[in-house]
Formats: sequence, structure tokens, C-alpha cells
Amino acid sequence: MRRSQAGGPEAMRGCRRRYWPAVLAMGAAVALAGPELELRVGDFRQGLEGWQAREFNGATTYRLVTLDGEQVLEAEADGAASALFYEADIDPGQTPWLSWRWRVESTFGPATDERRKSGDDYAARIYVVRSGGWAWWRTRALNYVWSSGQPEGARWPSAYAGDNVQLIALDSGADRAGEWVHHVRDLRADWRQAFGEELDSLDGVALMTDADDTGGSARAWYADIRLSGAPPER
Repeated sequence: MRRSQAGGPEAMRGCRRRYWPAVLAMGAAVALAGPELELRVGDFRQGLEGWQAREFNGATTYRLVTLDGEQVLEAEADGAASALFYEADIDPGQTPWLSWRWRVESTFGPATDERRKSGDDYAARIYVVRSGGWAWWRTRALNYVWSSGQPEGARWPSAYAGDNVQLIALDSGADRAGEWVHHVRDLRADWRQAFGEELDSLDGVALMTDADDTGGSARAWYADIRLSGAPPER
């Protein structure tokens, strides 16, 4: 993930400047499961409404495909990096649980040092952002990744953005490549552990498959990205 010029799109990538200063609530499907609220930001069976592309260094190809009999989002990067982001005014007090499924074709190999800029590529990542508005230095992002070399459960600061962006390895290596993996995260607990503060608001969800720093290639699939008031059943 290379740095962009000031005023460019590095807020989505390096997380160094003001994130999404004008936050828009954009068309998420909302459902009530009993008393609990559910925000379906990535129900790709319904298409890509509300998601916007942001290019950093070349373009990752995002497209809807049918895989295992369902429509999902496919991401393919060949020495490139671009993201899809979904801006929304999110209240973690109402929807503190983030869940999704992802699948990768492969990773970049265990020798990849993701703590350095030269290795800052991930076959799959999903992250949440709290904007600092014009006080861009207060922007924070929590970045869940399928790591090539870091062990599952490891957490480290972004090679580009430093401590303001924390990465957490939920999957590691290629042992589960080709399989769907389901994750459920308590955003408030993860945020507290990563930044030592309470999470009172979020301004968006993003996903990215990137391969520009390593000069390699990656392919991944994403499905069922949801925010909910209670942890969903697997």
C-alpha cells in the first residue's frame, strides 16, 4: 500500500488523512430479527448497491460471480490495489457485531513480512473506520486480514499509517485456501483492545484485495457482510 499525495485516496488505504468527512448513509438492507437490528451492508446476492470503488495503485477487479450456487463478490488483484467502501453512520451501541464470510485462492507465502511496506498486501481484508473529520490525526481504523505470514490472533500497526490503523490476523497461511471461512467479531471489544478507548461511532466498512507492494497476484471472494445487535449463528 503506497502513499498517495495529500488529498488523495490514502484515507482508505494508509489511513493517514481525514476519512470520508461527509458521511452518507447509503442504502443498506435493514432487517429486524426479533428485537435485534441487522444491517446487511454486503448481501451481494442483491448486488453492489451502496459500495464505491477507490483506486490506489492500479485497479483490483471486483465483480459479482456465482460460486457454489450463490452470488458473491469476487476480487482479483494483479500487482494492483483498489478497495470497495461503504459509507454509513453506524452506531456500535446498536450494531456492535460484524460478521462475514471470505475465501481466498492463495496467500503471498509465509516469508511475506506484512509489518513492512514491501509486504503490506493481503489476499482478503475487511475493515471499519471511525473518522476524525477535519482532525484527520484522530481517524482510527481496525483492519481484519487473511495474513500470509503473521499467526492467527496477531495484531500490529499499519506499515503506512502507524498506530492509528491496527491489523488483526484472523486467518493465516494457505491451509484453508479454497474454503469459506466465517467470522464474527465484537467490534467494541476489538476496538478497546486495539486502541484503549471505547467505540462510540463508525463511519464505514471497507474491503480490499491488494497485491501492489509484493508485485504478486491474489484472488478472494466475500459474502454476507453484516452488522447486528447480537452475534449471529454460524
